[in-house]
Amino acid sequence: MERTFVLDAPLDTVFDYVADFENTNEWDPGTIETRRTGGDGGVGTTYANRSTFLGREVELAYETIVHERPHRVVLRGRNGRTTATDDLGFVAEGDGRTRMTYRITFDFPLLIGLVAPVVARRPLRALAREVVENLQGVFATPR
Repeated sequence: MERTFVLDAPLDTVFDYVADFENTNEWDPGTIETRRTGGDGGVGTTYANRSTFLGREVELAYETIVHERPHRVVLRGRNGRTTATDDLGFVAEGDGRTRMTYRITFDFPLLIGLVAPVVARRPLRALAREVVENLQGVFATPR
């Protein structure tokens, strides 16, 4: 799943907010709770995440694997069976706004991986729409 959209805030502000994965508590509609478990926010920082998807609660241990301020941050979440990789890119628009690309990929166990694209397609599209709307809402008011 990938979405590109514009946020009404400067590049550094957007990057710093989104790169702190604890802020998913505010903008990711599937997140129940994310808390930092280690690190200083850069590469190697870890987070414990509890989310709901398709009616199930899942826990993922996330780690920041790329931190290239202010242009890119990549976080990888694992729970033993599934891996989610959030690859977030940021570009200044020149008018105090930021273009953000949000790409998330999932690696599922073989059996789930065969049916997930069919079963999860519509819910993932809805989730992506909500993520964009929520992030735009966060930056609709001055920070």
